[in-house]
Amino acid sequence: MKIYSGMICGLTLCVVPPVMAASHTKHAAGLSAAQIVSRNVEARGGLKAWRQVKNITMSGELEGGGKKNTDLPFVLRLKRPHKSRLEITFRNQKAVQVYDGAHGWKVRPFLGRSDVEPFSPKESQAAHDWQELDGPLVDYKHKGTHVKLEGMDTVEGHKTYKLLLTMKDGDKRHLWIDAKTFLERKIDGQRRKLDGKLRYVAVFYRDYHNDNGLKMPHIFETVVNGGKIPHKIHIEHVAINSAMDDGLFGKPQLAMAPAPQQGESGSSTQHQE
Repeated sequence: MKIYSGMICGLTLCVVPPVMAASHTKHAAGLSAAQIVSRNVEARGGLKAWRQVKNITMSGELEGGGKKNTDLPFVLRLKRPHKSRLEITFRNQKAVQVYDGAHGWKVRPFLGRSDVEPFSPKESQAAHDWQELDGPLVDYKHKGTHVKLEGMDTVEGHKTYKLLLTMKDGDKRHLWIDAKTFLERKIDGQRRKLDGKLRYVAVFYRDYHNDNGLKMPHIFETVVNGGKIPHKIHIEHVAINSAMDDGLFGKPQLAMAPAPQQGESGSSTQHQE
């Protein structure tokens, strides 16, 4: 999951026709897809608690990759409906990515670019297609998502329920729910090109903490099939419903991300899921 979009951007609420309801196919243990989703939402803090979340601020470090594997401090702000702002700091420079729910912009001084650039069509589509800040299963029917149970699977030694999610726009992803804790263990990521080939991507959820009554993972690890090094995001602090002005999600000002100093080479670090 790209950090700026993997937890934030989503589908608009909608009235769900019968074909979009969760599958009631029974597993051998007797649980339907709808029951598994219900237990997941309860394990994460409950539907009422998540509906009261208006915004989330997460800060920590993400692995920059490369030979030195630099850890980059970041701050991610998410606000309903579908707003996000990501700031990443490296060598006293700040990269910014924002999405106001309809349009996105980025400033990337790490790559020697100090101009404000609009999202590419692919980035805009990814931001638009992803789920709200509460994830794909909370209020899934209102998001127009169909959930089907495909059976049992094992993820890193843990028994899991393997769910197939079909989003409102037809996008399909698998999500693995721990059969004991009912928390997410793994989800399909957006496929990436590596060495000229489209590769499968998986995102693993680890190290769950209780943040203001909500159960949230504090480590996200992205693994690309054929890739040499997985990438981790470490969440250190979480704030719920703090003061957050809508102006944070508008087009960035250049002062927020100054250009590299003369003689200072830019890094080729790229933002990962």
